[in-house]
Amino acid sequence: MANFILTAETAPKVKIKFLRKYRDLVNEDLPFIPGQEEELVVKLMQLIKRDRNYVEFTINKALADPGGNRL
Repeated sequence: MANFILTAETAPKVKIKFLRKYRDLVNEDLPFIPGQEEELVVKLMQLIKRDRNYVEFTINKALADPGGNRL
């Protein structure tokens, strides 16, 4: 189970940050849908070839400052 919660307001901002950090990803690769956080983590683990801890840490870092420009 993912240790974060996406909302309709934060999901698009986190998605933009991931697309900026991982240039090889495309918009369709990232189904940022509130309520489906676990599926998102699994998909990102496969796409960026990182473990669960890294993916969740990166998402939580993006959620800490959703209005900011840094990831």
